[in-house]
Amino acid sequence: MERSILVLNAGSSSLKFAVYQGSAVSPLRTRIRGQIADLHGQPAYMARDGSGARLPAPTSAPTAGNALEWLIDAVHTQGLDFDAVGHRVVHGGMHFAHPLIVDPVAFADLEALVPLAPLHQPHNLAAIQRLADSRPGMPQVACFDTAFHRSNADLVQRYAIPDALHQAGIRRYGFHGLSYAYIAAVLGEHDACAASGKTIVLHLGNGASLCALDAGVSIASSMGFSALDGVPMATRSGSIDPGVILHLLAQRGMDAAAVESLLYRGSGLLGVSGVSGDMRTLGASSEPLARTAIDLFVYRIVREIGSLVAALGGLDALVFTAGIGENDAAVRAQILDALGWLGVRIDASANTAHGPRISTPDSRVAALVIPTDEEAVIARQTQAALDGRVHST
Repeated sequence: MERSILVLNAGSSSLKFAVYQGSAVSPLRTRIRGQIADLHGQPAYMARDGSGARLPAPTSAPTAGNALEWLIDAVHTQGLDFDAVGHRVVHGGMHFAHPLIVDPVAFADLEALVPLAPLHQPHNLAAIQRLADSRPGMPQVACFDTAFHRSNADLVQRYAIPDALHQAGIRRYGFHGLSYAYIAAVLGEHDACAASGKTIVLHLGNGASLCALDAGVSIASSMGFSALDGVPMATRSGSIDPGVILHLLAQRGMDAAAVESLLYRGSGLLGVSGVSGDMRTLGASSEPLARTAIDLFVYRIVREIGSLVAALGGLDALVFTAGIGENDAAVRAQILDALGWLGVRIDASANTAHGPRISTPDSRVAALVIPTDEEAVIARQTQAALDGRVHST
């Protein structure tokens, strides 16, 4: 029997969605996908059908308060409905390593993880709660960004803090796992050596991280305890000396809420440039600090690649994905030009055309551009959970 699955990726300012249909014996088919962007400004709806044709927007406009209900109505206007929902949930903590059918007990456990992902988890859970209220009994499945990295060794997950704190959950988790799971699944279609070998995937968007894959399995990533860690992002600082936090608290008179706001919302590309957190805006800007922000972004990524090459013990391929990774040829070129010591050789014309292969035939390390598809992963994981083909934890 076929099942229709609504996929939701609820963020602080956008709501991405898709509807898939399929069964355990037939591939999932995309019926509609799109998003509502800029929920706190001028909300904009965009959707395409399964063939990629753009669909007209409803005459009414969504708001931040009614976006989910409005979206469901928009799906209904296309003659579609759904009998299950799959959600991106950013943080699964120590215990949730597989998709989870959400019940009240599980929901409470996920709420307890909100402090670990304050920008994302509340929005993920709000969508689950609103659907539980409006459609009680409909199965909802949480699919976790952290789950893909549960394969990391205990040593990789540890900080140099007392073991009791490690056992209590203060450890490296890693994020963007749904994106990395998609890339790992399709990598063999693009490069068999990369799929079976040592690959670093660069998920570069508003949030940015890197993941080291050994034969498609995560062994290390740039993000740690929170999605604040690692390389600089649109508005997030990335890694920062803990002494800076202590200084801000003790010497600058900031409280924890002010420090959180600074590091999550007022730093990164926006903080350095003073112009914007959007790479497209920075690339077009004549402000000197806009260039500084881009250069720092690239520099920190290149350093992180060096770290992950060491963790892997070699490198066969680099894969760029997500908004910046898929679409910004200039940033890709700047990163790859800095990696000549690895034997990376960029094909300039292929890079301008956005790949999929952007390295030259004589490059010792392959470089690829592969669009990610988190929604497809969520749909597959939701179907597997409902069919009983994954463990509950």
